[in-house]
Amino acid sequence: MPDSERIARLRPSYQDELTRGTGRFFLPARTDCPWCLGTELRGKFRTTDLIQGKPGEFALDQCRGCGHIFQNPRLSQEGLDFYYRDFYDGLGAETTAKMFEGNGSKKRFRRSARALRRVALPGRWLDVGTSLGHFCATAKEVLPDTEFDGLDMGEGVEQAAKEGRIQEAYRGLFVDLADEMAGRYDAVSMFHYLEHTPDPHRELAAAHTALAPGGRLLIEVPDPESLSGRMLGRLWLPWFQPQHLNMVPMGNLCGRLRELGFTIEVAERRDAHIPADLACATWFLVNRLLPRDDAPWRPRRPARASRAVRFALVWAAVPVLIAVYGLDQLINPLARRSRFSNAYRVIARRDA
Repeated sequence: MPDSERIARLRPSYQDELTRGTGRFFLPARTDCPWCLGTELRGKFRTTDLIQGKPGEFALDQCRGCGHIFQNPRLSQEGLDFYYRDFYDGLGAETTAKMFEGNGSKKRFRRSARALRRVALPGRWLDVGTSLGHFCATAKEVLPDTEFDGLDMGEGVEQAAKEGRIQEAYRGLFVDLADEMAGRYDAVSMFHYLEHTPDPHRELAAAHTALAPGGRLLIEVPDPESLSGRMLGRLWLPWFQPQHLNMVPMGNLCGRLRELGFTIEVAERRDAHIPADLACATWFLVNRLLPRDDAPWRPRRPARASRAVRFALVWAAVPVLIAVYGLDQLINPLARRSRFSNAYRVIARRDA
């Protein structure tokens, strides 16, 4: 079915939801930090949905005590369902699949698998937040004797099992399913997953439960202490509102893992960097100037003239975006060796 027809079919349900406003998608604002419970908070910035363009405004606060950055007020489960819809599935499924299947993603997946291989050779590995299981399929090239299972909320995890990218699929919340897999895994990975969760403390405890003694937990997340985030402000892609609920500084994460009974084996930024900050920020700026694209959360389809203008301007912007992406790649060796790195990796061993 063409996208225009799918959008037309979805528009009535979206518009029905939006007639009740977006305020109901949020929980009451917190007066304390969800990480350390400190009460000295400062507003970081307010922004909108720069990715899909769904209506709503989102605020990030920072704890003055521990540096944790979090969405406040936070989306409720109903809000998360609304803003996730048609991103990883539905209208956005094809785009998401292409992103994970690209050579850039595969190279990053191989680097991650090799990072864990340097400290362990796991027999059974659970990838939490696996989506369509593309990491597992690529990591199998690096660790051919490892069995990979996947967990996710969406239907993609079941598709990943059907298509052979993972052996066993778990669909649901990790914190609810961890007890049934207690001690089963030699490795658990969370790639750009923890920042999406309402309660990172519970997710880390769930990983401790699922791991056998001596098993490894591999985490990669955006680095809220990155100088790129300070320089680009709300245009920095890893803020990723409204999906990213918690942005955890590396020191906080390592400290909590030690409290849970882990030993930190790797804590580094260099290899986790994703060189796309400038290109994404440029696209956000360009997109602000363009006529709106069609989407079911917009009241009506843009006029034909508006669509034609957008199409022409997007193609006119392509050379600029390619040039800026090339600049991202050019400065990548320097960025990844400095505090401009936009992500970090932690590998921790569960103590016996």
